[in-house]
Amino acid sequence: MSVSTEAGASRPGQTQATRALTVTGLNHALHDGYTDLIYVLLPVWQAEFALSYGLLALLRGLYAGAMAGLQIPVGRLAERIDGKIILIAGTALSALGYVFAGFSGGVIGLGLALALSGAGSSTQHPIASSAVSRAYGAAARGPLGIYNFSGDLGKAAIPALTSILLVIMSWRHTLLVLAFAGLLVAICIALWMPSVGKGAEHTMAAASRREAAGGGFHWLLAIGILDTAVRMGFLTFLPFLLRDKGASLPTNGLALALVFIGGAAGKFTCGWLGERVGTLRTVLITESGTAALILAVLVLPLTPAIVLLPLLGVMLNGTSSVLYGTVPELTPPHQTERAFALFYTGTIGSGAIAPVLYGLLGDALGPTLATVATAITALAICPLAMALARHLADDPTAA
Repeated sequence: MSVSTEAGASRPGQTQATRALTVTGLNHALHDGYTDLIYVLLPVWQAEFALSYGLLALLRGLYAGAMAGLQIPVGRLAERIDGKIILIAGTALSALGYVFAGFSGGVIGLGLALALSGAGSSTQHPIASSAVSRAYGAAARGPLGIYNFSGDLGKAAIPALTSILLVIMSWRHTLLVLAFAGLLVAICIALWMPSVGKGAEHTMAAASRREAAGGGFHWLLAIGILDTAVRMGFLTFLPFLLRDKGASLPTNGLALALVFIGGAAGKFTCGWLGERVGTLRTVLITESGTAALILAVLVLPLTPAIVLLPLLGVMLNGTSSVLYGTVPELTPPHQTERAFALFYTGTIGSGAIAPVLYGLLGDALGPTLATVATAITALAICPLAMALARHLADDPTAA
């Protein structure tokens, strides 16, 4: 009798968790697609407004800067306002930004519209990650991996859809269609996503298992920053490395696609791997594997190097899902949104700065040695992971 009652009680909770994951995954796909469709439109805007490459980079930077810079304020706001309301408003604002971009008459209006859309997207990562974390509790690692993976689906689907729409209609009408899709997603959040609640409503009841959160989170953030730096640094040099091995432009495109396909698979699988074997073992596997495969790509001929790229993509991106899934374990329950906001800000910032730093290193030492430096950076993460493991419940050596 008690068993059936307990099963009946858990079923609604499981349904709510599934709804939260489904809706936040859809929202993640939308926002990541919104972020990357700009790349498709840059040549169109260059022709339309006679823009220099510097101004095109500025347009992209306005969106990315607004998205990255506002995540921490959004995390703090979520401690006072229900996260679901913030997520609805942010998604609608991001869609409206593209509406205004479609009606813009010049580069200034276009830039302001993109900044507005980026500001709306700043709500997505901290709020949605926290919603999935709270919905699944201690079993959140795998679902957070699925949530992380859904963003890659959006990066693939929405820019491709944009390219198709540009063939049959103007870029302005294309943006209006995509904005309408965003408003539909905001409605889906309003109708089907369970309430997230205010961060302040999640008391310190579970804080006893997070006594070491202060130092532990800083180790996690450092690992996330370095892991992103390795990924972005390697991808910066990969086309040039393959070109020197004799790759044509189409072959280079295929190679990058293989890395991204492997990366999507890594995000999906490594979250579950972390749940089963622990954060430390998973990070050691992915980072040492990343270093070894980067070096292998450097020394192997073109064809074997390309064959290794999907597996390298798994290793490059797999760590991220494990790290996202660890954020809630190192954070008091009422500060989860703030922690996710800080973590995403650090990793996004690293993704912007790392290519510049590795690029300067490439200018000084050449692309081969600069790529070796990315492998060394991956190995440098391993001792940081051992330091982090002392703060984790899934580490067998933790006290």
